[in-house]
Amino acid sequence: MTDVDAQIAEQFEAKNPRGLARAISRAESGKGAALMHRFFARTGHAMTIGLTGPPGVGKSTLCSALVAIARAAGKTVGVVSVDPSSPFSHGAILGDRIRLTEHFTDADVFIRSMASRGHLGGLAGATGDAVAFMDAFGKDVVIIETVGVGQSEIEIAELADTTLVAMQPGSGDSVQLLKAGILEVADIFVVNKADHPMALQLQREIRGMMEMLNFAGWVPELVATRAREGIGTAELWAAIERHDAYLRASGDLVAKRKGAFAHRVRALVMGDLERRVDAQIASLLGATVDGTTDPYAVAATLVARVENALPTTAEPERVAMRSSVRGL
Repeated sequence: MTDVDAQIAEQFEAKNPRGLARAISRAESGKGAALMHRFFARTGHAMTIGLTGPPGVGKSTLCSALVAIARAAGKTVGVVSVDPSSPFSHGAILGDRIRLTEHFTDADVFIRSMASRGHLGGLAGATGDAVAFMDAFGKDVVIIETVGVGQSEIEIAELADTTLVAMQPGSGDSVQLLKAGILEVADIFVVNKADHPMALQLQREIRGMMEMLNFAGWVPELVATRAREGIGTAELWAAIERHDAYLRASGDLVAKRKGAFAHRVRALVMGDLERRVDAQIASLLGATVDGTTDPYAVAATLVARVENALPTTAEPERVAMRSSVRGL
């Protein structure tokens, strides 16, 4: 552990929010491994809630309402808000965070905005680390608000215990979202802006689509809200608590968190491999510009290099993995 990591760890141990902020920043810069080694054993206690849906549905307003309810119940809260970023500068416009300003002065609410920086799935690359650090820091509830998603960006279901899919009446894309697989990942549907004339029609569409599926366990609930006025948000929080109780009673919570662990490992491995492959591709590009080879030949060369670098047996690694996951 470097001197910088040791200093951050000391602040983290002292429950100084600056230590949490700096730990997440280290993760965003790709240097969070040492701190994660130190604090990961403390994770697994927070209720994690994912909030996703198309742009303009009111996710930030819903998030603010959920924070207020959790705080009224005496719970500490962490929020990870992922924003779209420029494809050129990778910077993000964080203007929609103004809807959370009422919680900025609350010492028991920690809010972190993250730029997606081209990462697909509605999240940022370090979102998983940010959630883990907030959990280890002692937050009772961690809410992850995604970028406004399209038809396939459903990675949030791999990370959160409870996934909320917010939809708005009259948007014209509700059926497309349902066809794309959102229906299968939603634990709770939220029809926001429920005073819209087409709200009841949207609720009927969702229920109709749900009848086409056979749910083995939890059947997604449907809650209508007007988050700006605070209408229906208490019912939404009650639905979240029911789902959390179901996960714990059924044992599905352990399975979910093992899946989240595996997903995070895959993301880290693939990210590392991508960086290495990019470097290898750069070294082979000289042979491609003169037409003497083709993309398939280059790919075959890279695969062969990876295969030659792998150990002949992975049994020790499998044993180590079983030992680490057992404690989840």
